[in-house]
Amino acid sequence: MTSDQRGPGAPAEGVRLQKVLARAGVASRRAAEDLIAQGRVSVDGEVVRELGRRVDPDTAILHVDGMRVVLREDVVHLALNKPKGVHSTMSDEAGRPCVGDYVRQLKSSASTGLFHVGRLDADTEGLLLLTNDGELAHRLMHPSFGVLKTYLAEVDGTVSRGLGKQLRAGIELEDGPVRVDAFRVKDTRPGRTLVEVVLHEGRKHIVRRLLAEVGHPVRKLVRTAVDDVRLGTMKPGALRPLTRAEVGALYRAVGL
Repeated sequence: MTSDQRGPGAPAEGVRLQKVLARAGVASRRAAEDLIAQGRVSVDGEVVRELGRRVDPDTAILHVDGMRVVLREDVVHLALNKPKGVHSTMSDEAGRPCVGDYVRQLKSSASTGLFHVGRLDADTEGLLLLTNDGELAHRLMHPSFGVLKTYLAEVDGTVSRGLGKQLRAGIELEDGPVRVDAFRVKDTRPGRTLVEVVLHEGRKHIVRRLLAEVGHPVRKLVRTAVDDVRLGTMKPGALRPLTRAEVGALYRAVGL
């Protein structure tokens, strides 16, 4: 079948699938044709092998190898390394530094309708996601989807060898039990310890409250990852667009 032919049931209007994939940065048009022929592309949940298939980029839901491909050019996904002392709000009536200050530095087309996905308290640094995709943001924040967040915490005292097992089993807090998904000691210094905490909880001050409850108050807290999106070497206050792979991983994590 040639690229000018349409498969059965394909819409008569729209843009050829391989062209849409190329525009989205998935692959060159020729490489996109190979992906389609190999059955690695689905449209609205249906695997498509016809090279002439046309789709509407504004409404079609495309996956390549099970990973969502975002087609709409007006959808924005950003990562911010929130500095300490910055509030997780888009504006602040008291004039305190806030996330919105960084968003307003962007070009207007990239900043329209952006909001932060969840919150980091003012004293917590690190990765904060920004998007104008409301459904994605809702699912990332809702604990039922189990999206993992990773934190580095510098805590008081020397951590006992059994603390990780205790935290994985669960700790009772005033607003209910909480358990971590993973825990490990990264470094130990006199009077303090650096630990990594991974959990899918999103309750207010949850990491600080959890570690204080087991006798290790937090001195410094940094969120280093949300699912497969990592802070890496971003400097405090830096903003960057998420890569296509990172965006696809987030959509996959929440079933979109």
